[in-house]
Amino acid sequence: MTPSTTRQVADSLFEAHRLGTTVPPIAGQLDGGTADQAYEVQDINTRRWVEAGRRIVGRKIGLTSLAVQKQLGVDQPDYGILFDDMAVPDGWEIGRDRLIQPKAEAEIAFVLGRDLTEPRLTIADVLRAVDFALPAIEVVDSRIADWKIGFLDTVADNASSGLYVLGNTPRKLDGLDLRQAGMVMERAGQMVSVGAGMACLGHPLAATLWLARTMARHGRPLLAGDTVLSGALGPMVPVAWGSVIEATIAGLGSVRAAFAGDAKAG
Repeated sequence: MTPSTTRQVADSLFEAHRLGTTVPPIAGQLDGGTADQAYEVQDINTRRWVEAGRRIVGRKIGLTSLAVQKQLGVDQPDYGILFDDMAVPDGWEIGRDRLIQPKAEAEIAFVLGRDLTEPRLTIADVLRAVDFALPAIEVVDSRIADWKIGFLDTVADNASSGLYVLGNTPRKLDGLDLRQAGMVMERAGQMVSVGAGMACLGHPLAATLWLARTMARHGRPLLAGDTVLSGALGPMVPVAWGSVIEATIAGLGSVRAAFAGDAKAG
């Protein structure tokens, strides 16, 4: 793949995001491409967004759940960037104009109190660095038409990022068993997804360790104050406009994502 091709793919995804439209799968344009090339597409657009005034506030880990991997036909995690304008307060209404084809998944979010700059990190380093944990709903989205994505598509498209909602009650890690923590996600009182911490690469902190090592190796380490969405605890579900999705995670409490019922709301 030539630099001009990389730029063309980045251009198409950037415009799709800006205009709220979709494009055909881009993996075919990356014929013989690698994950590094797909991440270069992501990086090009990250630089563009930062230059446009968006602020990086953390990272998200995608495809940590075997259930989600099965849904999307991939077999490894990926990561994307969290920008300040992706954060939605608990329960605030999300307008249709902010998303294209959204789905929701429940996650555990970690907010860091220390930098993680060493590539040879251990789980003890991560435990020391995490300031607190929160329940989270990630509202994933895709600029690829009809979610017909492979690994290269989702990586290039900022790990299929959309928005995210954090709960309001921070919890220290002391006494929390996040591996066994059960998750239930409901819509209009009906259960739509269930899972547990172990669905996230065996443990949400293990997923965070993977991310921290990866980012440190690439010279873009996680820093104090960063938010990390550690990955889905169960299957993602399509968003129903006009509904409220609530996720409850044992030990962490609950969080709500509310979706506007008509195109004028937002």
